[in-house]
Amino acid sequence: MSPHMPLAANSRLGPYEIVDLIGSGGMGEVYRAVDTRLGRFVAIKVLIPEVVNSEETFERFTTEAKAIAALSHPNILSIFELDHDGERAFIVTELLIGEPLRERIASAAIPWAKTAEIGAAVCDGLAAAHAKQIIHRDLKPENIFVLADGQVKILDFGLAVIRAAASPGGNNDDTATNALEHPPENVVGTIGYMSPEQLSGRALDSATDIFSLGCVLYEMVTGRRAFGRSSLIETMAAILNDDPPALEHSGRHIPYDLQRVISRCLEKNPAERFQSARDLAFALRAIRSDSGSVAPTKTKPRGKSIAVIPFANGSRDPGADYLIDGITESVINKLARLPKLRVIARGTVFRYKGIDADPQTVGRELGVKTVLTGAIHQVRESLSIQAELVEVSDNAQIWGERFNLRFSDIFAVQEEIAERIAEKLRVKLTGADRKKLHKRHTENPEAYQLFLRGRYQWNKRTADGFRRAIELFDQAIEHDPLYARAYVGLADCYNLLTTYSAIPPRDALPKAKLAATRALEIDDSLAEAHASLAFTKCWFDWDWTGAESSFQRALELNPNYATAHHWYAWLLTVRRRFREAAAQMALARELDPLSLAINTESAWPLYYDRDFDAALTMLEKARQIDPDFIWVQFAIGQVLAARGDFELALVQLERVAAIYPSSYVLAVLASVRGRAGRRDDAIAIIRALEERSKHEFVSVYDLALAWAGAGDADAAFDYLLRSVEERSPWLIRIGVDPHFDSIRGDLRMRSIERRIGL
Repeated sequence: MSPHMPLAANSRLGPYEIVDLIGSGGMGEVYRAVDTRLGRFVAIKVLIPEVVNSEETFERFTTEAKAIAALSHPNILSIFELDHDGERAFIVTELLIGEPLRERIASAAIPWAKTAEIGAAVCDGLAAAHAKQIIHRDLKPENIFVLADGQVKILDFGLAVIRAAASPGGNNDDTATNALEHPPENVVGTIGYMSPEQLSGRALDSATDIFSLGCVLYEMVTGRRAFGRSSLIETMAAILNDDPPALEHSGRHIPYDLQRVISRCLEKNPAERFQSARDLAFALRAIRSDSGSVAPTKTKPRGKSIAVIPFANGSRDPGADYLIDGITESVINKLARLPKLRVIARGTVFRYKGIDADPQTVGRELGVKTVLTGAIHQVRESLSIQAELVEVSDNAQIWGERFNLRFSDIFAVQEEIAERIAEKLRVKLTGADRKKLHKRHTENPEAYQLFLRGRYQWNKRTADGFRRAIELFDQAIEHDPLYARAYVGLADCYNLLTTYSAIPPRDALPKAKLAATRALEIDDSLAEAHASLAFTKCWFDWDWTGAESSFQRALELNPNYATAHHWYAWLLTVRRRFREAAAQMALARELDPLSLAINTESAWPLYYDRDFDAALTMLEKARQIDPDFIWVQFAIGQVLAARGDFELALVQLERVAAIYPSSYVLAVLASVRGRAGRRDDAIAIIRALEERSKHEFVSVYDLALAWAGAGDADAAFDYLLRSVEERSPWLIRIGVDPHFDSIRGDLRMRSIERRIGL
């Protein structure tokens, strides 16, 4: 049998019986065969003599075999054997029934949802390869195979690919490749899918595969190549210098989130792409799970709705920021109390602060019908406020007015702005509604200014900011002892200081409860006060019934209060009412869609319900809002650890600990190190925390969590008992937190749960 002649049907190659030829290419032929020992069908790729006799190409063949053999993943072609029969070298792999992605794209562009699904599966395979330090370097539609049952396989891990290799199940010969697929001799890969650094001959890492996959994703949803040109040189120049045609102009329905994902994959600078294939998979699945996610120009507003964009600082005086932010927030709060008007919360609209944002674009991004914009100029005690209400559908001005006033008139102007908006939006106001609009929590301008300064500090969400805010709220109360909202400010500061582990709970939470109670004594209709009291009842008193009643009262008074929905979801989560918790988080996101805290913590009901994949999908959506938000990274690390992906989890957690080494962050890192088998490293962190506790406050709950992960149940329970006495706020999670799963079967755990009423 001549080695350069195709193998005939029924001939033998070692223990394999040839059935038929199913593909051929520049390196050899691919046959369907039967393994006579196991009675299973396989695919056999046989090299032509020219390849076997070439040291370079034969090395590529063996490298490919070794690379695939080092991997075991459902999205990577499985290799069974590498052998030769004296005349031929061949590789035996699983037989794939389906079609290469190239054939599917050739018939038509692929719907966006299917594109995201296939792309995420490819990412899973790449993540496994990258974890073994294997970079594919030739990712393209020919090397992605879609099985008949929908499963996706990555083919051809030869790292010195010169042209498309044969793929089982399809004819992949030279005629299927065009001029764009023949790179210059000194460049390895396929022109049209190669990254800029690959074309430039620079050192490569996993980011090059992400760029290539971006090219594939672009081609899948549009039906055309991202950098397709008429010649090799033009194509290379386009990859190095040009952006592909905008996806929004492709004429196809492509969600805005998918457009952003693909664009990020195709960044020229590797550092600006997704930093791992797993990250990209999360992003793609987040889109896949949210089919309503569309480009900003397609977002459909629902009902009467408004976004109040932060007023611009016309004076350009940073010292006036607190005042301008406070006036914006006050208008938002007044409008939020109106019935049948959906008002986007402060956390989301303030992401547009300082940005020269087009109202129509903002409105479409947030899904509202109207947008209020404006500017404030301050000259000593005089203010000039310019306000404009814009209809998003046609960018027409519905109403606009300039107010010139002294600061003492600010209350009346805020009321007038809110009433004008209600009038223009045709919101029918009852006498009670008008009373809400004109309600003033203080008549004292000095107290109001101090309150606004306090809110400005509170919104920094730092321990120092909370402490400074407490001073300012106290001063506001000195000027007006009946200022209910200032008492709410105090309550919220003390509540959150405990969750930041910045102050002993027994010092802070009674003060929070006292302040919230005083606010309600002054004004029982203040939704924020009911929510603040509910927080203390939940996190400190463990009064589940009372806390739920207070949350429900807050939402009855102000259904637009996103924070109340957010905190109520925590109560429902620790009570194992996960579906209700997820529903409350969804309402909070609807009101505050760009809030990093709400979007991140929306994953917790899923995480504590052990739906880790769904939690990761939710967290990737949060990370798309701000990739640098460390609490998203922190949450992802915990979910990955709960899923058993300890190596990836530790990468995330160690990055967070380097930036923000709080006792809780370090305790979680210690827990995961212990569960990952690095007990000595875990104990080293714990000992450092115990030493730190001699000089500053360290929650004993944090130490309990760390010891549980390190495998010392006695130490963990010792600290848990102390955390009951400490009234640690995060003890409420003990019944659902995966960090304690290793000791959950211990009778002492149930005893502690009973002590706090879980």
